[in-house]
Amino acid sequence: MIRQALAGLVDWAYGVGWWAHALTAGGSPDALTEPGPDTAHHTPLVLLPGIWERWQYLEPLARTLHGYGHPVHFVPALGSNGAPLDASARVVADFLAERGLTEVMLVAHSKGGLIGKLVMLDPDAGARVCGMVALSTPFGGSSLAWPVFRRSPLGVFSPRGRPILDLSAQRDVNARIVSLLPTHDQVIPEGSKLAGARNVTLEVGGHFRPLRDVGVHRAIHDAVHELEKERP
Repeated sequence: MIRQALAGLVDWAYGVGWWAHALTAGGSPDALTEPGPDTAHHTPLVLLPGIWERWQYLEPLARTLHGYGHPVHFVPALGSNGAPLDASARVVADFLAERGLTEVMLVAHSKGGLIGKLVMLDPDAGARVCGMVALSTPFGGSSLAWPVFRRSPLGVFSPRGRPILDLSAQRDVNARIVSLLPTHDQVIPEGSKLAGARNVTLEVGGHFRPLRDVGVHRAIHDAVHELEKERP
């Protein structure tokens, strides 16, 4: 128990440190949109960050996936990703349409997975998406979304809130989702299992640190590859 608590504190420090770095990071969100050097894997990926995470937060993961050959797209219009789920899903849907992207895979962290599932459920935007790999996504909400946060952006994670209940009730796209679960996650004590999806437990713990783990990067790539093989 004490060891897990300490690991959680270290993970929070890790996450906040990278969050601060992402706030001041430069670069272009379109730098990785061309296929990478490994042409065997060229399915376009759209990366969706978690709450209060700018697109730069996922850049290390993006560079690894691009190295495997995938064109990688960010959605900078999400900003710091603090908007309600339905508004964020519309932003992503508009991005897919404006870019003319089809047969894409979504790769999401935390709240990004909830946004991604909403996009997949949309008749028009969902037709552009083959599947999603979600890391540390609270598909069933989080017990840490206390009632005091109900009117804040964190209220979206309430297990008894309408957004989570509505998403949980809609299972049509779950079979096209791979949910990656850390060994422990202090932000989502209940875990990230999604009924009807392929749930894979990782060998690393924490809510934020897995994003920087090369083994997790490989697991994400492998999950994308498995979803590719299941395309009609």
